[in-house]
Amino acid sequence: MIDLDAHRATVLAAAPLLASEVLPLAAGLERTLREPVHAAVDLPVFDNSAMDGFAVHREDVAGASDDRPARLRVVADIPAGSGEDPPLGPGEAARIMTGAPMPSGADTIVPFESTAGGLADSLDQVLVIAAPAPGVHVRRRGEDCVAGAEVLAVGTALGPLQLASAAAAGVPAVTVSRRPRVAVVSTGTELVAPGTPLRRGEIPESNGILLEMLAREAGAEIVVREVVDDTVGGPLGAIARAEDAAADLVIFSGGVSAGAYEVVKSTLGAWMTFSKVRMQPGKPQGFGVSPAGTLLFGLPGNPVSAAVSFEVFVRPALLAMQGRSDLARPVVTLPAARGWRTPPGRAQFRPVRIDRADPAQWRAVPATSGGSHLAGGLARAEAYAIVPAEVAAVEAGDLVDVMLIA
Repeated sequence: MIDLDAHRATVLAAAPLLASEVLPLAAGLERTLREPVHAAVDLPVFDNSAMDGFAVHREDVAGASDDRPARLRVVADIPAGSGEDPPLGPGEAARIMTGAPMPSGADTIVPFESTAGGLADSLDQVLVIAAPAPGVHVRRRGEDCVAGAEVLAVGTALGPLQLASAAAAGVPAVTVSRRPRVAVVSTGTELVAPGTPLRRGEIPESNGILLEMLAREAGAEIVVREVVDDTVGGPLGAIARAEDAAADLVIFSGGVSAGAYEVVKSTLGAWMTFSKVRMQPGKPQGFGVSPAGTLLFGLPGNPVSAAVSFEVFVRPALLAMQGRSDLARPVVTLPAARGWRTPPGRAQFRPVRIDRADPAQWRAVPATSGGSHLAGGLARAEAYAIVPAEVAAVEAGDLVDVMLIA
């Protein structure tokens, strides 16, 4: 058997960096940034009010209190979006709304809550009943970032918050990786479409939808999804159709183990290497590159094995092809809610759910009884507990690394 890290290194070394494209922000969701985003404007763009209230000279209201209010004459009204810059003399104030530009002569904001009349009687004069701190409630130009500063780094995964930051910085478009084009091929004469009446020996095919959705979640575009039977021409025909659709990689599930009808292993040996990896589930793995340069993944057919194998090998490859700076899922350390067995000499990826009953102490709870065929129980999994090969068993209360997938 070979080490998991060695197999993953082989995969990543073969994963090509994809071409980039420029997209408007609204089309950039879930893409990977290939060129940094620099602010086009200062952020904030100008000094502005952080509160609804009055722009004042602080010395005019320094001693204000309920007993000794400061009376100011209101000489201007500044809504958000106003381009006016009214002059303020001694004893004068401007009513101002949140986000509106500060008058050049003002240095402090008095919120409506610190006045006697609030918003109601504010157009002619205002009574300030609480002395503000100097410069309070003023958002200063460039305090977040200045024009030219890097807002988003290369390799960033673009989510709603990142795209909003780019927009706020005045950037209308981003340079991102194109999506990897993926073909998903399930192998097995026994597989039929979900909902089909089952004859003896047949089972509903589920790995196709599993791997398609995992690939899409990792930023891929699915160009082919099909099922082939256990005949010699099945995998070769699938690769031909995938390459006709300009696929960057093909993911096979099933047909890679040691049985008599392992069609991927028996027909693609010239292009793929088939290995036993020190992991559970997912020991049988296949990987290679077609003569046309298409990456070929051979994953086990059991659903839990296929899901784990995707997380450990295919997902990092898809992210690397997009130039992602971080290829790993988040990992937290949690106590095990109960013990379970581990395989001798193999790293274990145990599907778990997270018990959040005690907010101060989450726990990892096995989501299935442990079989790699338990597709129903896989639905309960929020994470995989990662148990190193040298650990003989997990006992209740033991701390385990937990890779979050939901």
